[in-house]
Amino acid sequence: MAGKYCIQDGRLNGDIDNDKMSEECGVFGVYKPGKGYDPANLSYLGLHALQHRGQESAGICVNNKGNLDLFKDMGVVNNVFDENIIDSLQGEMAIGHVRYSTTGSSKLVNAQPLLTNSIKGELALAHNGNLVNGEKLKSKLEGLGSIFHSTLDTEVIAHLVSRSLKNDIIEAFKDSLHQLRGAFSMVALTSDSLIAVRDPRGFRPLSLGKIGEGYVVASESCAFDVIGAEHIRDIEPGEMLVINEDGLNSFRYSEKKDHKFCVFEFIYFARPDSVIGGENVHKARRKLGRQLARETDIDADMVIPVPSSGISAALGYAEESNIPYEKGILRNKYVGRTFIQPTQKIRDLKVRLKLNPIKNIISGKKFILIDDSIVRGTTSKQIIRMVKEAGAKEVHMLISSPPVTDPCYYGLDTSRRKELIASNNSVAEICDHIGADSLSYLSLEGLLKSIDADNYGFCTACFDGKSPLESNRNGGDF
Repeated sequence: MAGKYCIQDGRLNGDIDNDKMSEECGVFGVYKPGKGYDPANLSYLGLHALQHRGQESAGICVNNKGNLDLFKDMGVVNNVFDENIIDSLQGEMAIGHVRYSTTGSSKLVNAQPLLTNSIKGELALAHNGNLVNGEKLKSKLEGLGSIFHSTLDTEVIAHLVSRSLKNDIIEAFKDSLHQLRGAFSMVALTSDSLIAVRDPRGFRPLSLGKIGEGYVVASESCAFDVIGAEHIRDIEPGEMLVINEDGLNSFRYSEKKDHKFCVFEFIYFARPDSVIGGENVHKARRKLGRQLARETDIDADMVIPVPSSGISAALGYAEESNIPYEKGILRNKYVGRTFIQPTQKIRDLKVRLKLNPIKNIISGKKFILIDDSIVRGTTSKQIIRMVKEAGAKEVHMLISSPPVTDPCYYGLDTSRRKELIASNNSVAEICDHIGADSLSYLSLEGLLKSIDADNYGFCTACFDGKSPLESNRNGGDF
């Protein structure tokens, strides 16, 4: 095998979903939508729309006449909740969460929302992101006598709230935010309020909507569409919204910082029908494909996407290059995550369960295969092997983002550099490893030029190693 890339951790080889950046978490909240709306049902539907952001666990907490009731379990939304459970979650407001574990192991104790009780009252928290000073804060709190029951950053925040010198729970929550460093988009529920907050850099998305007589917040606007809510705006970095009987109140708890939104939301994480910063995600990805066509010159018979992550970019590439677009690989949408088996042969067969080349389309053809990213390289290698076995004459792999060379510390699953194929290998070595006839990536300049999100600056640390909070991990300022 060419290059220095090597993965010995077997979990990375078994499933095509493990060869992508994973979608961290999704949060949802709704406040008193009024007659004809049920907050638990709305949360259930909203979490369905956000299911792509986490499939390990799901939970909903409701405010029932000032008391908080919670149900959560391991699994996808449809398996965690049924009609009886939703009917039992009665209340006028609710928050929900779907989880992929980037901090904390995949156990029920780490499922969210997290419900706590202190002298200040009950508090339910649902968090998307990762605190770079989470372990430091936890050690400090344990030294002061705090006892932790999970490995969640979210529980660190709950302890900070309970130990705050502010007596009012909302003021205590606001006070706790000043100690947090890293990425956090959160929703919280108290006895009388729904709270939504984003970190001062705005790493992760969070949006505000209107439904009936009340309000709704969610990680992505696609959750508003499914429940018929109106998308109002993005919640601003450093903004805290408090929604209660006094209405919707916005506070800035932090001075303005340079916006560092995770660019991978536009590349892969967010659903194509979501709107972020005024930009439709599908259209943004289409523009990435068009820019990729401007940066490359390949003689090919057709453009084929890796389904479904490469579809939008492939459409854009085909439009710009005037090379025909074809669906040459079929994805079986009814196959979920599969268990890891001990032999490589079985692992390869499980990729075929999900992706199947259409021989009559690709046999004897030279084609461009487009995907959004190569993180570890295992799936790209298997796909190219499959299409060549199906008779493809040439396979030119094009990626609608730059090489992922550096780990992410803000809520993604790439904290180990050795897992990233581009961290120690040249493009030529990666091309040789995956078996492509050629390999090209979109330039970082082309990526940023293609995204038109209003007033957005981006975190591109996974591409260039320039971490916005690098100094913080060494004790500096946020």
